[in-house]
Amino acid sequence: MTAVAAQPSQVLALARPRSRVLGRLWEGGVVTTLLLCGAFTLFITASIISVLFVEAAKFFSLPDVTLSEFFFGLEWNPLLGATKHFGIWPLICGTFLVTGVAMCFALPCGLITAIFLSEYAPRRLRAVLKPALEILAGIPTVVYGFFALTVITPRLQQIWSGVEVYNALSAGLAVGIMCLPIVVSLSEDALQAVPRSLREGAYGVGGTRFDVSTKIVVPAALSGIVAAFLLAFARAVGETMIVALAAGNMARLTVNPTESSQTMTAWMVQIFLGDASNFGPEYLSSYAVAAMLFVITFILTIIGHVIRVRFREAYQ
Repeated sequence: MTAVAAQPSQVLALARPRSRVLGRLWEGGVVTTLLLCGAFTLFITASIISVLFVEAAKFFSLPDVTLSEFFFGLEWNPLLGATKHFGIWPLICGTFLVTGVAMCFALPCGLITAIFLSEYAPRRLRAVLKPALEILAGIPTVVYGFFALTVITPRLQQIWSGVEVYNALSAGLAVGIMCLPIVVSLSEDALQAVPRSLREGAYGVGGTRFDVSTKIVVPAALSGIVAAFLLAFARAVGETMIVALAAGNMARLTVNPTESSQTMTAWMVQIFLGDASNFGPEYLSSYAVAAMLFVITFILTIIGHVIRVRFREAYQ
C-alpha cells in the first residue's frame, strides 16, 4: 500500500485551529497583564492616599492639635518654645510665593519660546533647540538648588541689596528654569497640532506671521497650552530639593520674595532628617502637610481637566 500525501489545503485546515487557539491564548495573556498593571497602579495610589490620611488623622487626634488652628492659624512653630503652633498658612504662603515667582518666569518665557519654535524657527534649528531645552528636564533638582545658592543669589544680591542668603526669589527662579522644558515642550506640541489650513487661511486674507501666531494658532491651541501651564504649576508646587536648599527654613507669612520662607515640601524634608520622634506631633504633622499638598495638586488636576474639556478644539 502506498501512503497518500496530504494536500496543502488539508495542512492549512489542520493548522488554522491551532493558530487560532495560540492567538487567543496570547491575546488573553496580554489583556490579563495589562489589567494586572492597571490594578497594581490603582493599588499603589490607594495605598499612598490611605497612608497619608490615616497618619494625618493620628495628627489631628492629638490633644495639642485642633482643626481650627491647622486650617486657620497664622503661625507655624512646632519645634521651638513650650507652646507649639500648627497653623498651615505660613507654609502655604511660602509654597505659593516660590511657585508664583517660578511661574512668572517659566510661563511667559516658555510660551514665547514655544511660539518661536513652532512658527518662526527653521526646521533644522527647531530640531536642535527643542532637544537642547529638554535636557534641562534631566538635570537633578539638587543641582538646581546649588545653582540657586551659588549663582542666582549672589547675582541678585549685587542687583538688590536687601536679598537674604536664603530667599524665595532665587529658589523660584531656579524652579522656573526647571519647569521651562515642560512649558516649552507641551506648548510647542499643542501649537504644532493646529492644522496648517488655519494658518494658510489667515495668510490668505492678509495676516502677518505675528497675527497668525497670536490670533489664530495660540487661541486654537489654548487647551493644550493651559494644560502645560497647570502641569508646570503642579510640578513647581511639589518641588522639594530646590526650595529645601535655597528658600530657607523659616515659615512665615510674607509676600516679599527677597526674604527666606519655608514651603510644605521643605518642612517635610526638615522633619524627616531624624531630629524629631516618630511618635511626636512634629513628625505626624508632616503627614498632615503632605495630605494638604495632595489636596492642592488634586484640585489643580481637576481644574486642568475641566479647562481641557471646555476649550478643546476638534479638527478633521
